[in-house]
Amino acid sequence: MKKGIFIVLVAFLSLPLYSQHIALKNNLVYDATLTPNLSLEIALAKKITLDLGFGYNPFEFSDGKQFKHWLAQPELRFWMCEKFNGTFFGIHAHGGEFNVANLDLPFDFMQQLKDHRYEGYFYGGGVSIGHEWVLAKHWNLEASIGGGYARVEYDKYECGDCGAKLKSDHYNYFGVTRATLSIIYIFR
Repeated sequence: MKKGIFIVLVAFLSLPLYSQHIALKNNLVYDATLTPNLSLEIALAKKITLDLGFGYNPFEFSDGKQFKHWLAQPELRFWMCEKFNGTFFGIHAHGGEFNVANLDLPFDFMQQLKDHRYEGYFYGGGVSIGHEWVLAKHWNLEASIGGGYARVEYDKYECGDCGAKLKSDHYNYFGVTRATLSIIYIFR
């Protein structure tokens, strides 16, 4: 695992950086799920950037509630005007693992999460559109939405912290795969 992280880091640091523009970002939408997250976006060309997003939630809550997961979501962005300013279109991939139990979500959304535990992984990709506003010399605000596909492989258990495995299955999801409202610091 450490060797893989080292190889990815070396490959990332060897990428050519256009005008040395790098941005560090925090997605407030992801913060709303109590998931610490960080993205690094680098300029690859005059109107092309690569966003490398990651989130990790290791927390368990009261009454056995948990929304443990990690997610990696790289996105290649094509800017209409100039990088880090204005409208962009993106193509993204995503993958991660999850362990979710005892969640009572509003509007009867995914009712099965209230009485069972689901553990597994997912992968997929999609397309997005977004816009970035310049707030100050180093600060920007970004909003984006994306849709696509996710293949979800999971094991279903009787309850959140106990119980036998009921089944292993998969689910093909088509819908929203990316949503951001990010505060951005740009290194210039």
